[in-house]
Amino acid sequence: MAFIKMTDLDLKGKRVLIRSDLNVPVKDGKVTSDARITASMATIKFAMDAGAKVMVTSHLGRPTEGEWSEVVSLKPVADNIAARLGSDVRLIKDWVDGGFDVADGELVVLENCRVNKGEKKNVEETAKKYAALCDVFVMDAFGTAHRAEASTYGVGMFAPVAAAGMLLTEELLALDKALANPARPMVAIVGGSKVSTKLTVLEALSEKCEQLVVGGGIANTFLKATGHNVGKSLCEDDLVDTANALITKMTARGAIIPIAVDVVCGKKFDANEPAVLKDAKDVADDDMIFDIGPKSAQELVDIIMNAGTVVWNGPVGVFEFDQFGEGTKAISMAMAETKAFTLAGGGDTIAAIQKYDIYDKISYISTAGGAFLEYLEGKVLPAVAMLEERAKG
Repeated sequence: MAFIKMTDLDLKGKRVLIRSDLNVPVKDGKVTSDARITASMATIKFAMDAGAKVMVTSHLGRPTEGEWSEVVSLKPVADNIAARLGSDVRLIKDWVDGGFDVADGELVVLENCRVNKGEKKNVEETAKKYAALCDVFVMDAFGTAHRAEASTYGVGMFAPVAAAGMLLTEELLALDKALANPARPMVAIVGGSKVSTKLTVLEALSEKCEQLVVGGGIANTFLKATGHNVGKSLCEDDLVDTANALITKMTARGAIIPIAVDVVCGKKFDANEPAVLKDAKDVADDDMIFDIGPKSAQELVDIIMNAGTVVWNGPVGVFEFDQFGEGTKAISMAMAETKAFTLAGGGDTIAAIQKYDIYDKISYISTAGGAFLEYLEGKVLPAVAMLEERAKG
């Protein structure tokens, strides 16, 4: 991957426009979880300390283009950043046509870019107006790198210089290490409710890894494919043949998809539902599988402990309910202890990492959802393609 890094540029006195991912949850005008702001601050601070005139923008929520409202305002984000910096941060509402000045070393926040007409469809006129505001455009929002919008793609094509921010650079290097040149054996853990939403990911990873661990509702489809009864569990009957094809393909090259030998069942999806441990072959017609059993969990732990690289996207059970969380907890503990390079991403995965308090034990945690999955699928992300194109000069 050849792209210009922001940290290699002389930014003193330059107008620097940073596209960050500051799409955080807000309640009653206050940010309720600021992990994405924390992740974005290194790039913002670097530009400020270099003496640049710093402008940062992001999307927040899903506004209708041309309709600003307080609900989608970045004011709570600007307040959060101001508190971190210990100084006021100006929030500029109507910024597309310029008309504002920024001092050297100052940071201003430009209102929610998704309110701007032409943003989503990457309208050239909008992208060119963004580009006219800066000497350097910095793409730092990996979470939206899979979308070709005016603030993530178009502006970079027209700005005098387009570079990758520190967060984006770190993210791409971690993904490259895990996927392009993985230490072997490579293990991928893909959980979630449906095979259909992760099918392309499963197919792409099945060609790369020695062990492909399937979890959650996805695992039930594979259980059924190997002749097991899954009762009333979440299962996609129309993808049983696909699951079988993946098993056959991996077996043919000496790789495996481990299938659970024991499972934890309940009769209904409920926080108070008792957990019943069963052999995978003993699932009743009215059972619902909510987790893997201890034998299956131990097999996965052994796989993780012996791995060179582990990519994790999705829990292996309904870990929100403690009685159905032991499988995901076991995987989390193994991820924390293994000597492998570990890469994790996706909202549910991060929730599990936080629940089991292993945040600082994972080699790299991706803040992105959709972009992370598309990268795992082997897709070219528009923002990355733009940065590579602009690096050619």
